[in-house]
Formats: sequence, structure tokens, C-alpha cells
Amino acid sequence: MRLSGVNWIQQLSWAAACVGALALPAIAQADDEDPWQGYNRFMFQVNDTVDTYTLKPLAKGYQAVTPQFFEDGVRNVFRNIGDVGNLANNLLQGKLHDAGVDTSRLIFNTTFGLLGFFDVGTTMGLQRSDEDFGQTLGYWGVSSGPYVVLPLFGPSTVRDAIGKVPDAMLTAPPYIDHVPTRNTVIGVSVINTRASLLSAERLISGDKYIFVRNAYLQNREFKVKDGQVEDDF
Repeated sequence: MRLSGVNWIQQLSWAAACVGALALPAIAQADDEDPWQGYNRFMFQVNDTVDTYTLKPLAKGYQAVTPQFFEDGVRNVFRNIGDVGNLANNLLQGKLHDAGVDTSRLIFNTTFGLLGFFDVGTTMGLQRSDEDFGQTLGYWGVSSGPYVVLPLFGPSTVRDAIGKVPDAMLTAPPYIDHVPTRNTVIGVSVINTRASLLSAERLISGDKYIFVRNAYLQNREFKVKDGQVEDDF
């Protein structure tokens, strides 16, 4: 499915919840989709506390001192890297046309776009995909399994948690041998992503845990089914 997105660690937490909230209404989910709610609520609170006192302040500071064009450019670089994962998962799902678009985006953005700092692919009409291995497993018919909140990584399902392992291998950090450089890349990616979601979290209302859970599950179903989700009404 084609949706605009960002990559690496924060995509696994705030991006999944808040971007999902932007795309779809948070509607009630059946209790059997959240059989581990006791643990999930505890871990959600831990993650939220970490975010409140570390990531969120850093993201606000980063956004305050970084010019918008540079912030957008950095985000584009990480999205360009993420197109490698999009390409791999489109191939695994047999979406050859989308894989071709991903390949073209990688070529044009990496060269003319200066390693992806400028998203010339989108300007050329090459729309970005948003695919991951969790979606690929769903495309293959693997059930999502129960909802689970992962430490630091946030909202997930059993299927999506398994999918995060191969997805991580298609990003840049595992292949950077210089530890300080690798840590810097990860840190910049996380903070840049968190900064991009500061406005999205304003949509959260009511029970924050329920809102984030429902937004995540609805968004994942939407992506796995490429937008072909049956109306509940």
C-alpha cells in the first residue's frame, strides 16, 4: 500500500500509533484482540514515561533549532533508506509494479536527490510505498496474533513483532561498523521521527492506551489489506 511514512525505531512506536490515528478513526476493538491487556497497559505506561521525559523534550528542542528544510531533508534521507525495505517487501508480495517504482525512487533520489535529501522521486510522480515484513506476513495469510506493547518499541502484534527482525536488517545502522557513527545515525533518526509526530499526538483523546491500540490495529489492517477494509457499518 502507498502511504507516506518514516523509518527505524520510532516508526515501530509513535509512528504506528499517531500516523495511524491520522489515517483512520480509532474504533472499538474486540477484547479478544488484547488478551494481555494487563501487561500491555503496564508497558505502555513505561514507554510513555520514557517518551515524556526523554524523547519528547529532545524532539521539541530539535524542532526548535532545526530549519524546516533541513528537518525535511534529514527525514527524506531516512525515507530513502527505507525504500530498500519497501522494495524487498513489494517483491516478496509479488507487487512487481510497485517494486519497479521503489527501484526508480532509489536511483533518482540517491543520485539527483543527493542521497535522498531531496525527494525528487515524488516530484517525478513516483509515489512512495510503505511496506514491511509484518505486512508481507499478513499478505501471505499469517494471522496477526494478539496485540502486544513491546518495551521501547511500542504498539505491535505477535506477527508484526516477528517482522521487525528482517526489517531491521534492511536499514543502515546494522552495517555501520563505527559505533559512534552508528549511534549518531540511530539517534538522529529517532529524534527526527519523534519531532515529525509532535502535532499528530494532539489527536489523542480519552483513554490514551485504548486510542493508541485501536489506531494501531486499524492502521495495520488497512495497510495489510492495501486499503481494502470492509466497512463495519
